Amino acid sequence: MAALRFKKISDYLLKPLSWMYGFAVGIRNTFFEIHILKSREFDVPVISVGNLSAGGTGKTPFTEYLISILKHDYKVAVLSRGYKRRTRGFHLVNTDSTPMEVGDEPLQIKRKFSDITVAVDRNRVHGIQTLLATKPQPNVVILDDAFQHRYVLPGLSILLMDYNHPYYHDSLLPFGRLREHFNEKKRAHIVVVTKCPVRIKPIEQRLISNELNLFAYQKLHFSHIVYGPLQPVFKHESTNLNRDDFRKSKFQVLLVTGIANSMPLKKHIQGLTPQIVELKFPDHHAYTLKDVRQILEQFERLEYDKKVIITTEKDAIRFQKFHNIAHLTQSVWYYIPIKTGFSTKEEKALRNQIDSYVRKDT
Repeated sequence: MAALRFKKISDYLLKPLSWMYGFAVGIRNTFFEIHILKSREFDVPVISVGNLSAGGTGKTPFTEYLISILKHDYKVAVLSRGYKRRTRGFHLVNTDSTPMEVGDEPLQIKRKFSDITVAVDRNRVHGIQTLLATKPQPNVVILDDAFQHRYVLPGLSILLMDYNHPYYHDSLLPFGRLREHFNEKKRAHIVVVTKCPVRIKPIEQRLISNELNLFAYQKLHFSHIVYGPLQPVFKHESTNLNRDDFRKSKFQVLLVTGIANSMPLKKHIQGLTPQIVELKFPDHHAYTLKDVRQILEQFERLEYDKKVIITTEKDAIRFQKFHNIAHLTQSVWYYIPIKTGFSTKEEKALRNQIDSYVRKDT
């Protein structure tokens, strides 16, 4: 009863703030529509990947998917804001950069695709201009998390929506999770529903399509998460561990996450073992020595003889700086990489759209 009363009070306070926030965002978007605020176009193909909500739609795996299908035929550059980095201005990301310098997601992308250019700049116009002045000059630029960054007008805008948290059932911040009004989806050329069931039913696709109510110029696609095998966080110390090992022995898992929504990953791990203890940190959390000690203390309290720490690929990037601190337990730290997957029909249609746009503009 007390919890329900608190929720009602909270809703009463947050709804007016959402109206004020929505009004401010609406004014900003109107200024762009009537050209009081200017959007810059570039001669190079620019693909924007973004969402309407505050995190958790799978932007990084989808950006990596775009890289994987483009990098063999084009010089690809990825430009990100570099969320929660402690530097300013334009920075090229190197494989030996740190999350504090460039952000965790750009560093993850660079380490996975070392042969492409990855950069961070809060000012996307300046970032693209700087990229085009570098050698080798990219002929495709992917903007990560850029749907709200309207000073650049992308040639192809891809909007992602989490299947588990559809925009049409959400509200504006801070009452809900939306950064913009649901109707701003009109700016997207492609909408991808992420984290769907692998075998999503056609009738469910139609229901989602009806709820989204897209325009004729917009294309809708459905994707799912593809989980890779367990990978060691500290590569020189951990041993190989696979699904068969979990089947043969009873394992207990300490799941450590600093992401917006850990539920899909937790459900995947439940397919390995039901014995899961979860330790959650805020999204993009900058782990400290105190945090690592807390994790190790929690790990020691696990009851099973066979036990491991499993985290996300993004979190693994942040933990790797503690390789000396966690020396005695390095062999128990693992992460699960993820990719964006499509049905054969969906992927063929999406690839054709992307390829058609890029070839037309190069």
